[in-house]
Amino acid sequence: MAKKIILALIFLILIALFGMLFLINDSVDVYIDGENVSVETHTLSDVDTKSLNEDLCDYTVNVMNDTTTDINAYKTGIKDICAHYGLDDVEINVDSSIGSDQIPVIMYVDGTSMLPTLQDGQAVLVNKSHDIHVGDIVVAESDEYGGIIKRVDDINGNNVHLVSDNKEVSYERINGVLYEIKGITTWVDISDINGVVIGY
Repeated sequence: MAKKIILALIFLILIALFGMLFLINDSVDVYIDGENVSVETHTLSDVDTKSLNEDLCDYTVNVMNDTTTDINAYKTGIKDICAHYGLDDVEINVDSSIGSDQIPVIMYVDGTSMLPTLQDGQAVLVNKSHDIHVGDIVVAESDEYGGIIKRVDDINGNNVHLVSDNKEVSYERINGVLYEIKGITTWVDISDINGVVIGY
């Protein structure tokens, strides 16, 4: 009788363990600090997780350098890479030095138009987000000026007015012509905002 009870208990434990295996979801944990990336894939499937993690790290570095990819597009890209490895239903957890589901990026100031707030060559921490407010310093792509770091002066629907902090005006003669040199003021579309400067 005792043997039957022990066998029944072992059988129940095995059924419970196999049931748990089917309940465990594949997952990918990503951590980003603005410069470095770590990825860990959790799966019971027969997958080359080392190669998968390397591909996900490379993809993340590309996303950090790509000014247009937001968190949703980033997670979709991770799912696509996982699907290539045979993992179709993956839970993706993105954590960072600035919180979950955020993509921090280190960028560098080029020029003096944001003096005295930001210095030429200074590193700034940027959160890749379109959640902006008047007064924020943002990184944007301008059709006229290219990549710029400016302060949000006004928001009118999807149009964002950006200005330089440096209000100094100077004059420079080039080839006999006198030019006024002053900070940039420009309008961009909200989609041209690449992120908000959150640390400098």
